[in-house]
Amino acid sequence: MSTLWPRLEPLLARVQKPARYIGCEDGAQVPQHAPHKVAWLLAYPDTYEIGLPNQGLQILYEILNERPDAVAERTYAPWVDLEALLRAHGLPLFSVDTHRGAADFDIVAFNLSAELVYTNVLNCIDLAGVPVRSADRRPEHPLIGAGGHCTYNPEPLADFVDFFVLGDGEEVVAEITERVGDWKRGGRSPGSRERLLRTLASVEGVYVPSMYDVAYDGDRLVAVTPRFPEVPERVEKRTIADLGDWPYPKRQLVPLTEVVHDRLNVEVFRGCTRGCRFCQAGMITRPVRERPRDQVRRMVGEGLRRTGYDEVALTSLSTADFSGIESVVADTVADPANCGQVSVSLPSLRVDAFTVGIAAELQRARRTGLTFAPEAGTWRLRRVINKLIAEDDLYGAVESAYSQGWRRMKLYFMTGLPTETDEDTLGIAELARRCTEIGRRHTRGASVTVSVGGFVPKPFTPFQWFGQNTAAELQRKMWLLRDSLRRDRSVAFKWHDPKATLVEGLASRGDRRMGAVIETVWRAGGTFQEWSEHFDLGLWTDALAAHGLSAEDIVYRHRHQDEVLPWDHLSAGLHKDFLWQDWRDALDEVGLPDCRWTPCYDCGACTGYSIEHVVASATPPAGGSQGTGQDLTAAAAPGAGVPVRLLAR
Repeated sequence: MSTLWPRLEPLLARVQKPARYIGCEDGAQVPQHAPHKVAWLLAYPDTYEIGLPNQGLQILYEILNERPDAVAERTYAPWVDLEALLRAHGLPLFSVDTHRGAADFDIVAFNLSAELVYTNVLNCIDLAGVPVRSADRRPEHPLIGAGGHCTYNPEPLADFVDFFVLGDGEEVVAEITERVGDWKRGGRSPGSRERLLRTLASVEGVYVPSMYDVAYDGDRLVAVTPRFPEVPERVEKRTIADLGDWPYPKRQLVPLTEVVHDRLNVEVFRGCTRGCRFCQAGMITRPVRERPRDQVRRMVGEGLRRTGYDEVALTSLSTADFSGIESVVADTVADPANCGQVSVSLPSLRVDAFTVGIAAELQRARRTGLTFAPEAGTWRLRRVINKLIAEDDLYGAVESAYSQGWRRMKLYFMTGLPTETDEDTLGIAELARRCTEIGRRHTRGASVTVSVGGFVPKPFTPFQWFGQNTAAELQRKMWLLRDSLRRDRSVAFKWHDPKATLVEGLASRGDRRMGAVIETVWRAGGTFQEWSEHFDLGLWTDALAAHGLSAEDIVYRHRHQDEVLPWDHLSAGLHKDFLWQDWRDALDEVGLPDCRWTPCYDCGACTGYSIEHVVASATPPAGGSQGTGQDLTAAAAPGAGVPVRLLAR
């Protein structure tokens, strides 16, 4: 391996943001490559400023570099200016740590956090000098892998990615490393690549598309079946039982240039039991596993001192649900080492968990804006989606915030939800107006930003059978809201492009035939489709037509209960009959309370992995957990005042 830096450096003076490509961040590893080590190139298929803060990539970066048999570096999708220069000068995709060519690595592994980056994945593979289609690769080519939430329907990328990882990556990367290491020591002989992939297919949580045959009956998918006896019929996701065993990242990267979410990020728990029917992340990351509170405090304190950040985000799917969140925030703000200058952000706030106490603790530090996500404009529709937030919950949270000195907040909603009417849509405007009225009782400058996105029914949610609203219908609803809010100067209105929502639906709901569409869009120049200045719906509609596919069939139609879905051969740990019943409950407007505080609904997430919800504590209970997990969980219900940590059985 040799560095490309001498050839790359002269080109950086000719690009818009050269700091994207130089590495050298505080916290960056100094990788020591060796023949006996498996070399991973961890790739984020978007720009550096979007990809650098990604915690999944940073966690695996540290874990792999701690192993004696592995080494890991990072890469990000080069912006169009540098890509043009790389191709013109015959330079490949490279790592930002040592500027080695991507093809020099054993594995190039992509983090897939959003579907609109799929054409970027193909572009990065091609720029690396690797055949875009996995069937065309030879033993000397690196393996192409992928993980992240989008891999719960990997079929649109099945022709291009050698293996996918479902679920948590902390443990499975070790098993992949060991098998790839054996392959390297065996000399990568002709035919050995398929044998390696066949071996990887037997690793729990690893899906190898080439080990499965796909069958269609006309325009309908009818089966995805394994080609060999040892290949599982159904691939189960990986779940780490105790988040406390993985206190990563220990050395968060501090960039040299501006990036999104430029702050210390500490994950406080993984999973969610609220049961929002639209939320794929809440379904696929079950069960809840909270990080011990003392560990959170330690990671916050050490991270702030090491990085020099003056803001910390406590991240999860619903941070205000974290056991003892008020004390953690209070300790962070009161820590004398922080000199009272630290701002605490709680992303993904549930309004029914946001209290005056939390508001009071947050206001002691430098205040930033607050974001709440009611998701739907009426109580009826919130029962449909199981976002059981009454208007009084929202107004109480807004009152708490404004009374403690906040001046602005953001409300996030979706439109295009199942059973939605125009009354539900206009309810968004009414909620926003009421929030500004509450704010004006406390401050003249009270303002609310309403942000609305189009709903995409995702795999492994109760809404996976629902037909997505058309782009035209979503646009009509956006205009309806725009007209309703036009005269309210204290309410700003922003919305996501419905045409991009359509493409997100195509990529998240399509089967393996969507791969040809993605490749056609990429070959027509359709990269960075997640960026509004580069998005081009015409490329997608033309590609669909060229391959005899339609948005109506892939996105807009409702599915039947007995229909084979493109992801049915994969498992997020949830019983399909549970999801179907929850879909029927949604249509009946029946809400289900948080299962952390109620009897089990038998969704399959806990029983399938032999662990229960893990609720944080300062220290594990002496002698381990006693009795059943359900009994202990009930003891920690709201108001009980007895936080406990449930250990793996």
